Amino acid sequence: MDVVDSATRSRMMSAIKGKNTRPELLVRKFLHAHGFRFRLHRKDLPGNPDIVMPKLKTCIFVHGCFWHRHAGCRYATMPKTRPLFWAEKFAKNVKRDLQSSLTLQQSGWRVITIWECQLKDPKPVMSALINQLNESQNL
Repeated sequence: MDVVDSATRSRMMSAIKGKNTRPELLVRKFLHAHGFRFRLHRKDLPGNPDIVMPKLKTCIFVHGCFWHRHAGCRYATMPKTRPLFWAEKFAKNVKRDLQSSLTLQQSGWRVITIWECQLKDPKPVMSALINQLNESQNL
């Protein structure tokens, strides 16, 4: 049983963004401040990566833990209503993410995934990101 009526739930779900989310903006702002330049949401690449650095041949996905099912994360909860619907939806998301990542890697791209929960304390993940990108520059 849902705690809100269907009209309210519909309005709430329609407000969920797929692009320019707060975690994505945080990563973009950090990268830009450190001198990295990038392209956004390239539709010609599998999975429409959130951030693309063509010179470094690197794609960065900033995934929400709930929608992309971050394994072992407390934010990857299962809704109590319509569990079969959600299980199928989440399974398709995970499969699509894996396929996109594999296709990009086979095409010579480096794929980096940053999870929403990692950005609760951004210093460690941002330091690791900078290290990975600096390694790419030195190749």
